[in-house]
Amino acid sequence: MQAKGGALGEALSAALPSGWSLRERVEADGPFLCQLYASTRWEELTPVPWPEEHKLAFLADQFAKQHTHYLQHYPGAYWLVIEVDGVSVGRVYLYPTEKEIRVMDIALVPERRDQGVGTALLQALAAQADAGGRIVSLHVEPNNRALGLYRRLGYAEVEARGYYLYLERRPRPDGASTGPS
Repeated sequence: MQAKGGALGEALSAALPSGWSLRERVEADGPFLCQLYASTRWEELTPVPWPEEHKLAFLADQFAKQHTHYLQHYPGAYWLVIEVDGVSVGRVYLYPTEKEIRVMDIALVPERRDQGVGTALLQALAAQADAGGRIVSLHVEPNNRALGLYRRLGYAEVEARGYYLYLERRPRPDGASTGPS
């Protein structure tokens, strides 16, 4: 199944390494996406003295709440699953509008992190945004290790919004990129 998103989806797919692909999320992806979400939050629960099953139940509840929030506030979003040789390894959630591309989430399973895939996706996203004169925006927790990547790629903090930092990357009409290539 191909990822929707026209030029944006094609650009993201083209940025992936050989054997990697994007496709639209389907209902059957729910258990994988819940496990993926838990993997992104597990470390912060390390100091919490709960049994593992309580932590997993808490994270499943948080995933369900996040999913409901996204569906309510981002109608028409692109819900994409990242695969390697047909095996689900991550997700990319985007909400494009005429003036902005909101990065709702990019996440990979732990064994697929730190391989440059997130950087490649963000650079492809930036190129598409630049071509359309759009801002790329996202929210990130101040302790998220991806914050350094976002800054290297030209994202600037606009404001704190509750616990999150709101970052934007302004379009570069000349196509000048920032950060590693």
